[in-house]
Amino acid sequence: MHIALIGASGRVGLRILAELLARGHKVTAIVRNPERVPASPNVTALRGDILDPIKLATQLVGHSAIVSSVPFTETNPHNLLNAVRASGVQRYLVVGGAGSLFVAPGKQLLTAPEFPDGAREEASKGAAYLALLREEIEINWTFLSPSANFAPGVRTGRFRLGKDDLLTSENGSRISFEDYAVALADEIEAPAHLRARFTVGY
Repeated sequence: MHIALIGASGRVGLRILAELLARGHKVTAIVRNPERVPASPNVTALRGDILDPIKLATQLVGHSAIVSSVPFTETNPHNLLNAVRASGVQRYLVVGGAGSLFVAPGKQLLTAPEFPDGAREEASKGAAYLALLREEIEINWTFLSPSANFAPGVRTGRFRLGKDDLLTSENGSRISFEDYAVALADEIEAPAHLRARFTVGY
């Protein structure tokens, strides 16, 4: 497949890029600084501007799928969705956050007193973006939320999937960037959560 990856040079984006390349896909890496994208025969690095939907749409045209791996606080969700719609690409996957997952009936993680104040703005904007996607009727979107502890680690290929509730185990709620990338790539290759959010954790 030929996949457009917006934010390919970020911490999560780099893991997604590596996973897609390992599976033999071609990737157009759309980033602010193309020189930060690892060189590969199957990677085309483009300088992009997620606040310019017209230019971004032209960079997205012709791909099998689009993956957005950019912080919600750094983009305008309407601009991003307008670019995706204008590109004509039907498959759109979003690297989401854990804050909008439920920890009890009607209670999202981001509303918990122990939720870090420094992460609350990003989590709130992520929840708002998910709500916006749920009104979307043109694009086959998927929003993948990680577990609460989302950090660099190892690729095991062993994890659990859920829907809207935070996944926890005896070791807490966690997933590595590397295994998150596996779950996202699996979804690209074999769509199972069209116009839906799902989550991944150990």
